[in-house]
Amino acid sequence: MRILRRKRKPLEIDDINIIDEQKSIQAIKAAALGNAIEWFDFGVYGYVAYVLGKVFFPNASPSVQMIAALATFSVPFIFRPLGGIVFGRMGDKYGRQKVLATTIILMTLSTFAIGLIPSFDTIGIWAPILLLIVKIIQGFSVGGEYAGAAIFVAEYSPDRKRGFMGSWLDFGSIAGFVLGAATVSAISNILGETQFAEWGWRIPFFIALPLGLVGLYLRHALEETPTYQQYNAQQNNAQKNSTPQQQSEKPNTFGTILSKYKRSLLVCIGIVVTTNVTYYMLLTYLPSYFTHNLGYAENHGVLIIIAVMLGMLFMQPTIGWLSDRLGRRPFIFMGSASLLVLSYPAFLLLKTDVIPYIFLGLCILALSLNMLIGVMASILPALFPTNIRYSALGIAFNISVVVAGLTPTVTATLVESTQNLMMPAYYLMIVGLLGLVTAYYLKETANKPLAGSVPMATSPEEAEELLEALHDNIEQKIEDLDQQILQLQEKRQKLADQHPKID
Repeated sequence: MRILRRKRKPLEIDDINIIDEQKSIQAIKAAALGNAIEWFDFGVYGYVAYVLGKVFFPNASPSVQMIAALATFSVPFIFRPLGGIVFGRMGDKYGRQKVLATTIILMTLSTFAIGLIPSFDTIGIWAPILLLIVKIIQGFSVGGEYAGAAIFVAEYSPDRKRGFMGSWLDFGSIAGFVLGAATVSAISNILGETQFAEWGWRIPFFIALPLGLVGLYLRHALEETPTYQQYNAQQNNAQKNSTPQQQSEKPNTFGTILSKYKRSLLVCIGIVVTTNVTYYMLLTYLPSYFTHNLGYAENHGVLIIIAVMLGMLFMQPTIGWLSDRLGRRPFIFMGSASLLVLSYPAFLLLKTDVIPYIFLGLCILALSLNMLIGVMASILPALFPTNIRYSALGIAFNISVVVAGLTPTVTATLVESTQNLMMPAYYLMIVGLLGLVTAYYLKETANKPLAGSVPMATSPEEAEELLEALHDNIEQKIEDLDQQILQLQEKRQKLADQHPKID
């Protein structure tokens, strides 16, 4: 039986979204600030892990205290996929803006609550239990945060600037981490180590509240993304013209997403694992590695890492801008290759106890990370169509982050059990190999519309250029298909010539 398909209406100039530049900037600010709060907590937690170990696990040895504190950091990552599933489904059904307003409330309150938890000496075993509960709530809310923020920025970005605009999302991550680390360092220096360990460590967590209120205000003031608005309008029109049976059809499940977008899911997982293992190794584990394993003074490595992170802030938008011109794949290739080849030399430099060499080693690792995070936020949303973008990305991203989030705990355990200080380097080398494989299978997304979406431009003139480029691309694809058909016809004829009964 032949299935008749209705001819699709050709894409015209009026179909292209013209993005208001001011609204794009507001979207970036709102998304980046939420990401900054998430990484502000990570920065603070990483730098006060040794204190939290004493406050919440006072009866353990120093090594076990640090591992326990880092484990409390890692365990909530197990709950991130649940948050990704819940918030992803909500984001695809009700819109991105509403979900992001919800996640920033939960994230802010849970970070603030850490500073309120009494010590083990005050309430006993309930202290670490409450810490774990708060971190689980935080993990659940963060499960919908990064994926939603990346989608929000991508759906507000014109095709030719998506790399640059997406790079500001992780600019917020680095800025939040630097702010968290700098806050801990400043308060520790002002109060002294004794008072900081007694009560001063709580202050950085309290600072998350005013930051979160600003972020909530920015997100609440934003409109829904143009891409989702257009998709929602199309769905409403389709709903009016659909039959009751079509209206009762169930939404896409993870099983159907997996069957239709397996390659995209695997590429997403590969990129996120490679990037976030490097992220957590450099930003969360290394502070404890410097003080506990290398025996450096607390501020010895902290100040150097902060200086390197400040350099990363400038590199981040630069790489995003370059990716709009050179493509995203080259940076995934280069960042992964750098991890594979240069991680070992970098950690040799970190062990020298010579500040210039330590700085150089950190710069090598930071540049590797920059090349990955500079393009991640612009790649991931482009892998999936609008109707399942939040659900698919929320699940794939957070499953990957579960693996990456174990990095501080696993690395600390490996170093303690083997007494081999180069274990972090080996860990990163394996991850670099994974990144190279992922880059090989990644299709280029630069300067192209999001999957299943119309092109987006900043002006009518740019819209005309995009439409012309799109038509040229379609013509080229048709020519390629015609060439393939011709080759197949020639191949068929050769086979037919060998058979007496086939023309």
